[in-house]
Amino acid sequence: MASLLQYSTLPLSNNHCSSSLPSLTCHLSKRSNRNTQKLLEKKKYHIKKSLICQSGIDELAFIELPGTKEAKAELIGSLKLKLLSAVSGLNRGLAASEEDLKKADAAAKELESCAGAVDLSADLDKLQGRWKLIYSSAFSGRTLGGSRPGPPTGRLLPITLGQVFQRIDVLSKDFDNIVELELGAPWPLPPAELTATLAHKFELIGSSTIKITFEKTTVKTTGNLSQLPPFEVPRIPDQLRPPSNTGSGEFEVTYIDSDTRVTRGDRGELRVFVIS
Repeated sequence: MASLLQYSTLPLSNNHCSSSLPSLTCHLSKRSNRNTQKLLEKKKYHIKKSLICQSGIDELAFIELPGTKEAKAELIGSLKLKLLSAVSGLNRGLAASEEDLKKADAAAKELESCAGAVDLSADLDKLQGRWKLIYSSAFSGRTLGGSRPGPPTGRLLPITLGQVFQRIDVLSKDFDNIVELELGAPWPLPPAELTATLAHKFELIGSSTIKITFEKTTVKTTGNLSQLPPFEVPRIPDQLRPPSNTGSGEFEVTYIDSDTRVTRGDRGELRVFVIS
């Protein structure tokens, strides 16, 4: 009974049993088989899901059983498409309104609830690869750091955010955040294009929580300045770092399949990635 999806208790009456419920398999105590048959034949039911009907002295309970694996997979696919549709056109969250944030969060919760808990301890290889960020609720604050300290976009500094990727290697435990940026320059100079790679190491905590520890930031110019060598940004000494920027963080993987990953950060950020 632990796998039951829904349980509802109704007063025992013919009106309830003649409602538009799906196909039923009933076991009624203290009632004859003839009365049970009459009760079920009052309505023609379409077979969409299976319910077990259990009866006590004063009440009738309908228990919805899980459907087939194929039906569940179809539902998960539909909910995943709903989430991807909810976050499309939001410029990775930079253009998200309060209503957009709520809509995306609700769609993610539906998918997470249907798919169930993630267990990476048995299949860490699911993380392997290069993932492209298509949505972050943290970007709605219009800063590259999200809810953490970070440079503003389109306000004080002429910074345009390009694509954002996560490159994960489960063998070496490397976890790189790769950010493409465009820095404005005074006319007539062209903007400077660069790629910043924030290198981390990661470890799995429990079954679905990932802890990352920052190591270094490397910047490589691209475009017109691609001939310049990459350089490493000096790291702020640990004793001078603010408490909100410790160099490490955690997030939970709440949904993952071969091409889509949903995570929730330690500060409540919802992020959606697709394999790149």
